[in-house]
Amino acid sequence: MIPITKPDIGEDEIRAVEDVLRSGYIVQHNKTREFERDFSLYIGTKYGIATSSGTTSLMIALKSLGIKEGDEVITTPFTFAATGNSILYVGAKPVFVDIDPKTFNIDPDLIGEKITEKTKAILPVHLYGQPCEMKKINKLCHDNGLLLIEDAAQAHGAEYDGKKAGSFGDVSCFSFYATKNLVTAEGGMIMTNSEETEEKSRMVRDHGQSGRYIHEFLSYNFRMTDINAALGIVQLKKLDSMNKKRAENADYFTEKLKNLDWLETPFVPEKMMPSWHQYTLRILEGKRDKFWEHMKENDIQCMLYYPIPLYLQPFYRTMGFKEGLCPISERISKEVISIPVGPHLTEPDKENIADTIKGFA
Repeated sequence: MIPITKPDIGEDEIRAVEDVLRSGYIVQHNKTREFERDFSLYIGTKYGIATSSGTTSLMIALKSLGIKEGDEVITTPFTFAATGNSILYVGAKPVFVDIDPKTFNIDPDLIGEKITEKTKAILPVHLYGQPCEMKKINKLCHDNGLLLIEDAAQAHGAEYDGKKAGSFGDVSCFSFYATKNLVTAEGGMIMTNSEETEEKSRMVRDHGQSGRYIHEFLSYNFRMTDINAALGIVQLKKLDSMNKKRAENADYFTEKLKNLDWLETPFVPEKMMPSWHQYTLRILEGKRDKFWEHMKENDIQCMLYYPIPLYLQPFYRTMGFKEGLCPISERISKEVISIPVGPHLTEPDKENIADTIKGFA
């Protein structure tokens, strides 16, 4: 089977991890600090704070910015559960805004009507590695005195108007999970230009400590290990070349599939450079599930990201959310399917995938 993704792990990563294991310093130490420095330089922010996962980076960011019970945070329902859950973890309320049917990202033109006196932040998601319309979202935050928190978990190396995704917000959050463009197995990173937010985030990450055994507030252990960081340092050196391969694969599929009237290939607006974390098709005419079965039968792994809008998940329904809140998200969730696009694909793999898709008709 051609897998949807495969981590690009080579001898350099293996040696880096082995060096850490032999050093005896395997928890949060020098390698973690090196990875924080390297990744912040790459994204273009002053500070990077490594964490145990993308989810914990979101939690830390929200808590460090003072988001609390009674506050509202505007976000998208078309995303992984961690986005909305992190808002709930700090006691705040997620307010869902529908998506643009072409980019699948939060529609900035719909955000204004959801802003209330309780709104404290906007949390856009650069879904599938496609940057959001950051100019419009930045203006909304500026005009309304709101914080901007970027969920860049899928956008390593993506750019909006020549600037890296993750460099626009008061904070941004990345994930380095095993399926991401940059892999540390598990791990995350908070990016910020604020010294105050950096200091608070480091305390939230480590039991609220301002100094060794000085605990200022109740908090968590969300640290990254040097084992994970060693992987990240090597992966970062390969990130641009891996993303280039993803872009080449994406261009190949877009060209090969352009004349099929029963599907839509990804739409990329001007000024956008996606990281192509996923190459997501929109299968029309109610044929998505049959298409998925067709691909399975031909040993090509595809995935549904995401089949249920977040507010229709069982847990969110208990909070009173109902169908009809975001109709575009509800429709798109029944049509999207992601095909393999990663650097693991060979030329025969790509030909096989394209021919199999065209054969579905």
